[in-house]
Formats: sequence, structure tokens, C-alpha cells
Amino acid sequence: MQDNIIDRRSFFKLGLLGGSVVAASTLGGGAVLKAAELTGSPKSLQTKSNKIRGRMFFQTQTEFDTLSAACERIYPKDKQGEGAIGLGVPYFIDNQLASAYGYNDREYMQGPFIDGKKEQGYQTPMKRKDIFLEGVHALEENAKKRYKKSFSSLRGKEQDEILRDFEKGKIQTVGFKSSYFFTLLREMTIAGVLADPIYGGNDNKNGWRMMQYPGAQMSYIDKISSDEFFNIEPVGLADMED
Repeated sequence: MQDNIIDRRSFFKLGLLGGSVVAASTLGGGAVLKAAELTGSPKSLQTKSNKIRGRMFFQTQTEFDTLSAACERIYPKDKQGEGAIGLGVPYFIDNQLASAYGYNDREYMQGPFIDGKKEQGYQTPMKRKDIFLEGVHALEENAKKRYKKSFSSLRGKEQDEILRDFEKGKIQTVGFKSSYFFTLLREMTIAGVLADPIYGGNDNKNGWRMMQYPGAQMSYIDKISSDEFFNIEPVGLADMED
């Protein structure tokens, strides 16, 4: 997490395999992100969609508001376009946690469980849904302990202070390190920004427009031999004809 929130999006263009969005997936019903070269200036964003969403995992509004506020600090609204909330990222994460991703379906979840190295992957018997729930509760508890307010009611700098301590592993959590929760939260926030809109985030494909990613185009045969840069209107899976 960077100290300057204005630069939080820059990692999409700098230092990530030479300016490309790397293919990533969320297991069991999650999004698959395609690699795309980031060139040119962002196109004007379309009007936000009016889709009706509902929570599938989080049971209280406070939990959902805390998640939403944390996602927005990781991917804030700025002159380039909408932040995590405007792109529907909290609903994307909520829906994913209610799916196979949240339950770690089709993953080996038996012991032994020991403290592993970063490159060894998932190292806890807890399912992702429980990690997120505990992590969101810890965010709220720390906000009330430090500032006597809910996390979603804090100023941006105050929210950043708490999130930074999570990132550094300084917050007490049960069954996992707070730094691991922060890592999951950041990964899922990014996924919600750039996943196909069919999964609930990337509202109206505006996340793709900011990155000038064309989405699920059927073919580039009419453009692939040209040296010209084409700013293509993105296409989602739901836009594909039978």
C-alpha cells in the first residue's frame, strides 16, 4: 500500500511485467483476467449502469460498508474514473465469497498447517470467507478502538493508517496474519476492477476503459497487421451473441 493514494493505480502501468495486466483467476466461479498492453490515454468513461445488486455473503450493512470503504482506499476514485465502489467491487467480492472461491472448493484443505514461506501459497486451515469476515470485523474493531467511529466513517488518512498496519502484519487476528488478509483484499479489489462484468464488478466495463483493454473481442484479424493504435470499445462475455 503506497503512502500517496493518487499513485495507487500506477502499478497497473509500472513494474507489473513491463506495463501489462497479468492473467489471474479467482477459483470456482471467479474472474479470468486477460493480459493487455497499456498504451495511450484513457478514454472517456460511459455513464454508470443502473444494475440492481444484492449481498450474498455479508449479513450486516456495517460489514459491507467496512469492506466497501477499505476497497475504495485501495482503488480510489480519481480523475481517471470511478473507484472500487463506483465499479461495484464490493459486490464482486461479496458474491465471490458466497461462491466456490469463498469456500475453497476443489482445493486441498487438510493438514499439516505450518507457517510457510510467501511462495508456498495458502497456509491456513481457514476458508477465504472466514478470513474476510474476520478481517472486516478486525478493521471495524480497530477503527472503534482508535477513533471511536466505524471504519467507514473515518477520514481517508485514518483508514489508511489502519490498512497500513494490516499490510505490515501489526494487527491481531485469529487464525491468519493480518498481512495475509490485506493481500487477499488487495488481490480481490484488483480482480473486481478488471474482471468481466458478468461476475459483478467492473461496472459497465469502465475498469477496462480506464486501462484501454478491449475485453472479449472475437477477433483482431482486421487490425493485427497494422502499426496503428486502436482504441477499441470493450466487449464483455454478456455482449457475445450465441
